[in-house]
Amino acid sequence: MKIAVAGSVGRDHLMTYTGKFTDSLVEGSLAKVSLSFLVDSLDIRRGGCGANIAFGMAALGLHPILIAAVGKDWADYDAWLSRHGVDTSHVLISQALFTATFMVTTDDDLNQIASFFPGAMSEARLIELGPIVDKVGKFDLLVISPDDPEAMVRHSETARTMDIPFAADPSQQLARMSGEEIRLLIQGAKYLFLNEYELALALQKTGWSDEELFSRVEVRVITLGSNGVRVEEHGQPTIHVDVAQEKAKVDPTGIGDNFRSGFIAGLSWGFNHERCAQLGSMLATYCLETKGTQEYRFDEQEFMSRFEAAYGSEARADIEGKIQPRMVG
Repeated sequence: MKIAVAGSVGRDHLMTYTGKFTDSLVEGSLAKVSLSFLVDSLDIRRGGCGANIAFGMAALGLHPILIAAVGKDWADYDAWLSRHGVDTSHVLISQALFTATFMVTTDDDLNQIASFFPGAMSEARLIELGPIVDKVGKFDLLVISPDDPEAMVRHSETARTMDIPFAADPSQQLARMSGEEIRLLIQGAKYLFLNEYELALALQKTGWSDEELFSRVEVRVITLGSNGVRVEEHGQPTIHVDVAQEKAKVDPTGIGDNFRSGFIAGLSWGFNHERCAQLGSMLATYCLETKGTQEYRFDEQEFMSRFEAAYGSEARADIEGKIQPRMVG
């Protein structure tokens, strides 16, 4: 399959707070909050939803096309993604702005407080999909992950016009997008990715009922945190997949992106939705075990062994020979 991933590219500033955010929240005083947390560590890593999803797919052996707007500081990040198998030749490079910046603090309960400065990502609205399709051919799937909201809506409109199947993944941008923008993004999606809270927020902002929202997409994938994932498809039984057991809980940043990487990789190999969700959950677990969204490492044997331990010998047999890790350091 020819898969393109449209979305943000950023620099992640990952901070760790020893304690619980909730211990500093005063009941009855949440209308005016002024807090500062002394963090214990700061790591600066590569990130951004589009880049994370593309990296995860490439780590499994695929060659996704990244569609994004990046800053004039792009060169080293470009080299990193290219070495891992991501096609970055269609990325828009800003002449004036720096790559987006994501800042997040994680507490002992893995709760997070985050901020995102778009920087060059705001120029993603200038990207036209048509010329890219003319060069590389029609996409089998376009993943529209968190990005400049105007760009996200335009990409979905173009996909519908060009009859390109697309996956809508509004994720963190739901808070910023209007109800009308969300409705335009979701309409006609082959896949819709949300977590439980995002689903509730999407319903609130669009004014749709749960049934109305579901009727506008073909398949809905709802991640449930430590409770796994639920896959809903019209006319088919709902699928529930548990998380793969982690060795350690280091940092949750990027686990949703990497779940999407594995799920979409499964689609490219023709697997059913249960296997896709299992692949996504396995890759998400690798991400949880590391600091940074693109820092995990595995070889084929290790991945297959852990996948079998989580989902059984039949599941392992189904994906045998498909995983071709590209871990170049």
